Amino acid sequence: MDIQKLKYLLLFSFLILFSSCNYSFKGASPPEGIKTIFIPTITDESGFGLPTLGDDMTVLLKNKFINDNTLEYTEKTTADGMLTCRITAVRDEALVVTGAEQVTRRKVTIIVSTDFQNLKKTKNIWTREFTNWGEYESQGGGFSRRDEGVKTAMDKITDDILLSVISDW
Repeated sequence: MDIQKLKYLLLFSFLILFSSCNYSFKGASPPEGIKTIFIPTITDESGFGLPTLGDDMTVLLKNKFINDNTLEYTEKTTADGMLTCRITAVRDEALVVTGAEQVTRRKVTIIVSTDFQNLKKTKNIWTREFTNWGEYESQGGGFSRRDEGVKTAMDKITDDILLSVISDW
């Protein structure tokens, strides 16, 4: 076998070997001194009319941090960092309208304002606004269908917040 063919064979083998490797990205290290986090109850300033929205989103976000385990979840008195969130708006809009002008699908959009603080240095790390959405069928099912769209939006937005805290430094 000539040298040129051998080079191509090695290059091809190398590419196949490394294309099958799985890589995981957890982001950079946390800001210096941040190993624990506290999340106070999320306030709902949206006026959307879903009384448990802030509490439900708080539980979901806390559980995502606990399951992720990049930062240990703890109480404020022992936390290095704190993530404060406010639901500033919830919009429920028509998404699909039929020829008979009937709405068959709707879209719920949630907007959350967040502050991530270093409690040990009493310094703001970042302030951001997160927006995400969920869809639901508007025909039949009433509020239970709308709640499905809200849950989808909450799931997406809490994922976005978690990823920003653990990887956007």
